[in-house]
Amino acid sequence: MTFQMRGLEAEAFAPLFQLSDRDLATIGARRVYADEEDAYPCRISLTRVPVGEELLLLNHVHLPAASSPYRASGPIFVSRSARTGFFRGELAPMLQNSLLSLRAYDEGALMVEAEVAEGDAVIGIVERFLADPQVAHVDAHFARRGCFAARIERA
Repeated sequence: MTFQMRGLEAEAFAPLFQLSDRDLATIGARRVYADEEDAYPCRISLTRVPVGEELLLLNHVHLPAASSPYRASGPIFVSRSARTGFFRGELAPMLQNSLLSLRAYDEGALMVEAEVAEGDAVIGIVERFLADPQVAHVDAHFARRGCFAARIERA
């Protein structure tokens, strides 16, 4: 089962980078600069950004279905210079070598299945989940902090 993942659209976040730090604070966001290699996963590019890169840390609604008890939002990083990443049949770089919580949802945004995995095991679980016709998509979260990482769909 071939799968794909696409980062969030950069255009949706671009206006936020024009806000002052004070205005960002009023919406519960903050400007940060990557100060450590491999520590800041951008949800637009689906890569980890280099040291010195400007990012916003903000809340993002990643499962908006109002009719689902699983509707959810959480913190994400987005980079000012990022372009929307697209990966087909492979894990995005920021997901490789990370402990992930994989959550499979149906069309009604109800959870069908969930597993925790890392490394080579992730692809096998994603493919198994997506082989189930009941599953509409898989959301990957960083297991340790619980933050939304990426949506994975059939290609």
